[in-house]
Order: sequence, then C-alpha cells, then structure tokens
Amino acid sequence: MKKLILSIAIVLGSFTAIATTVPVSTTEKTIYVQDFKEIKNEELPEAVKNALKTSYPDAKLDKAYVNSNKEYKLEITVVDQKATVYADANGNWIKK
Repeated sequence: MKKLILSIAIVLGSFTAIATTVPVSTTEKTIYVQDFKEIKNEELPEAVKNALKTSYPDAKLDKAYVNSNKEYKLEITVVDQKATVYADANGNWIKK
C-alpha cells in the first residue's frame, strides 16, 4: 500500500514539473504620425485637383492638408459619406 501511495505521489509530482509557465513575449507596434498643416483648397497643386476630379467626380473637398514630404491629406465628402484620401504632389494616390 505504501508503494502504491508513493508511486501516485511521484506520478502526480512529475505532472507539476511539466506544467511550467512559459513567458509570453509581446510585440510593440510603433505608428508614426506625420504632421499635416492645413492649407487652403486653392493651394492644392493642379495634379492633385485633377486626380480628385477624375477619381471622385462627385466629391466635395472639405479640407486639405500638406506635410513636409509634399504629401496631401484630403478630407472629402461623397454624397453622405466622409472620407480621407492621400495623394502626392503629382496626383498619385497614397495608401495610408
């Protein structure tokens, strides 16, 4: 009987050795926000205005912004929906 209890104790003890905690590593994501400065709609380059008219003919330009890289952030309204699109100085769309 003593051998049976001792065997059970050893078996249960070995299960606790297997159930150890594993450290969880976390990753941190850094998001860089570029400073955009509001500009007047008239200050937009013609290429950006033309790209907006071509891609979004029914869009109303609400606000325009520019950053130091000459990238333009355009807040537009299409019908009832508001959206923000980005373009470079040549009128090419940028995904952000």
